[in-house]
Amino acid sequence: MKYGSLILEKKEYVYLKRILNISGYAEDFETQKSLQRLSDELKSAQIVNEEDLPKDIIRFNSKVMVYSEDGWEKTIQLVIPSNKNALLDKISILTPIGAALFGYAEGDIIEWDFPSGKQELKIVTVVQTENTKIELPF
Repeated sequence: MKYGSLILEKKEYVYLKRILNISGYAEDFETQKSLQRLSDELKSAQIVNEEDLPKDIIRFNSKVMVYSEDGWEKTIQLVIPSNKNALLDKISILTPIGAALFGYAEGDIIEWDFPSGKQELKIVTVVQTENTKIELPF
């Protein structure tokens, strides 16, 4: 792990904790496991101010290219649950891949349990979009 632990911006951390607390509705066991692992990782995360957040950290609205040990490569945008849109590759934080990637950095390799089994993912690139700063609903 490039920075030693997950790194999150303060407001995004607070928002993420809130949605994780109310996300017990996850429809399957693997998704619940992913969200629990993310919750556990948040306990040791570095929480920083906006200006101190490295530019290569995956956060809300980041566009991320990931490469799987299975040989597939995908570019997704990580979004809040209400903005998800599979056709536009906008993936909710409340999915296994969203939970796996959030707070990691470009170059990190993550081993995660997905519904299809354990996989290793390499974060190839992280690009912050102009709308990276989200208006959080509080």
